Amino acid sequence: MTKDGAMSTTTEPSLTLTDVESRQLRGLRRMKAGAGGLLLLTVTIYVLATRWRASGGPAWAGYLAAAAEAGTIGGLADWFAVTALFRHPLGLPIPHTALLPTRKAELGRQLQQFVATNFLSEGVIRDKIARFGVTARFAAWLGRPEHAARLTAELATVAGGVVTVARDEDVQRLIEQIVLRQLADYPVGPTAGRLLSAVISQGSHQRFLDLAIDKARDWLTHNQDAVLRVVTEQAPGWSPRFVDKRIANRVYNEVLRFLSEVRADPRHQLRRTLDDYLNTLVANLQSDPATMAQAERLKGRLLGHPEVRRVVAALWIATKRMILDAAADPSSELRQQAQDALLGFAHRLRDDAALREKADGWVENALTHVITTYRDDVTAVISDTVDRWDAKEATRKIELQVGRDLQYIRINGTVVGALAGLVIHALSVALL
Repeated sequence: MTKDGAMSTTTEPSLTLTDVESRQLRGLRRMKAGAGGLLLLTVTIYVLATRWRASGGPAWAGYLAAAAEAGTIGGLADWFAVTALFRHPLGLPIPHTALLPTRKAELGRQLQQFVATNFLSEGVIRDKIARFGVTARFAAWLGRPEHAARLTAELATVAGGVVTVARDEDVQRLIEQIVLRQLADYPVGPTAGRLLSAVISQGSHQRFLDLAIDKARDWLTHNQDAVLRVVTEQAPGWSPRFVDKRIANRVYNEVLRFLSEVRADPRHQLRRTLDDYLNTLVANLQSDPATMAQAERLKGRLLGHPEVRRVVAALWIATKRMILDAAADPSSELRQQAQDALLGFAHRLRDDAALREKADGWVENALTHVITTYRDDVTAVISDTVDRWDAKEATRKIELQVGRDLQYIRINGTVVGALAGLVIHALSVALL
């Protein structure tokens, strides 16, 4: 209301404003003009009504003067309160005024603590995550083919970028350090024993034996002349030729008969002998020190062989090429398999309530741990940012955001004050 802005909260016009802030400033000025005009109106009414009443005016002029007086007081009080938030009223360094510029850092810390306590507490986080239904929403989103394709493309791009910048020798060295050293330190005997025991219990070794027998019979059937020739050539020189041929045919037929018997008889002695040998090997691999030591020596020779390093290098080169091809070709088999896997996972997540509940628990625990662990670091951004703000700039930003609404406090104070003054004056007249 004064030339120096004593009864106004006008922001500094010299500061550069964005388009949004310019609109906010115009709205703020309109509200200030309205609140200030209402206060001037009550002052004017109070002066005129008081003089009218003193010069013999009607009785209701006293009511009007009382209402205007109380409205003026209420408007002035709320003007002082609103102004005190942003600057010293009338430029006077009154205690507990200009709160935002003088207590900016403290207010930033209090805001940080408020956010940490009321928005990032463990109970609030768990409740929000549980009600949001992260897993169900993710499953619904991922279950759409276009979304699965998009995610697959993003993953392919990331994977392609990673393998492109990675040096082959570094990756090979990393594989050797992680995989080969882990294998070197891990006792192979007990693990091999358990794996072999599982193979035996499922009968896989017998199916492998059947496959080997079938392959051997097929080879013998298609290579009879070669077999007969080898057997005949091993016969003694003094043996008649026709005898050698008869013996060779007998050996050939006996081998075929033996293989057929083993293939047809699930309880054949050869099968039982194989079972006994493998069961003994399983037990020795898990409990016999000599067998376990022999397995460790064999593992050491295998891991130390130069061919293993060449296999690792070839495996990485093949994997790298496959990833790069998938990143460049949207129709590649790897991309399609990855997309199908994502769609399958989404459908499982959507249809399996137990899996969805378990996934929700993982997400909830993971997010809760991350947020509560780094809560202070995250909320420190608030106090650090506020602390770095220039006092005038911070005051301007906050006033532009809330100043327009605060002017309603001034208007309400003037109106409520006037009504209160009218009621008090009426009660005074009635009681006296």
